[in-house]
Amino acid sequence: MKSMTGYGKGEAVSGNKKVTIEIKAVNNRFLDINTRFPKSLSYVEDGVRKSIQQVVKRGTLDVYYTYEVTGESDKTVDVNMPLAERYASAMKRAAAELELPDDITISSVLKMPDVLTVSAAEEDRDEVTEMFTAAASKAVAALDEMRITEGKTARADLARLVTNILTSLKKAITRAPIVVTDYKEKLTARIAELIGTPVVDEARIATEVAVFADKCDINEEISRLGSHISQFTDALESKEPQGRRLDFLSQEMNREINTMGSKANDLELSRLVIEMKNELEKIKEQIRNVE
Repeated sequence: MKSMTGYGKGEAVSGNKKVTIEIKAVNNRFLDINTRFPKSLSYVEDGVRKSIQQVVKRGTLDVYYTYEVTGESDKTVDVNMPLAERYASAMKRAAAELELPDDITISSVLKMPDVLTVSAAEEDRDEVTEMFTAAASKAVAALDEMRITEGKTARADLARLVTNILTSLKKAITRAPIVVTDYKEKLTARIAELIGTPVVDEARIATEVAVFADKCDINEEISRLGSHISQFTDALESKEPQGRRLDFLSQEMNREINTMGSKANDLELSRLVIEMKNELEKIKEQIRNVE
């Protein structure tokens, strides 16, 4: 079991190039990967996404990067000599015709438009893509390690909470048959008190008790809830992402507990239902962070 929140960082170095990837993850029902690559680096995005998707199945992930080129620059500077000569010649003619001092220098010529051109060597896209992919793989591995650690805590908490529900359910199983017996005794005593004699119509009492027993019968709910708890416990042991399944089972458990509460015409059963609902709310909150 893994949490959906965490942080991971990875780096990749090749020659004078360095790529750093950071990934921050939070809860989401689906997988949403947010990258912020400029158009000039759009070609690396597919590799980064695939590296993440191999590990993470649910959550919102924000991906940040830095791309550094250190050491000597790979840019080249070229001089357009024919154009520089024409600029110098034009300057000399202007100086002669205007009878001005000839103060032409190489600096003044090189400052003229288009005399100098600066160009960068064509980038090796395969190398850069490999660096980004490697950095992303390291980052998502670090993220996954944190998610696994948090997932162990979540699993232990969920196991404890579902065990608490099972404990209350077992008490409800013991209490349920007693509810009908108590009702019969109280009904008999109440009728005897009203008519002033201990002799009552047993057949009528039996009919009333049968109707009451049918209305407050929670055996089906107990059986289904027990099954959901068993499946929930099995899901906690799975190595595969179980967040959606646990969410579904918690909804089914909630449905059975609510039905038990509506049928429980008994103070003790109502108390047990409240206990189970309280624990289930904690489970639902915890599940929001499970992949």
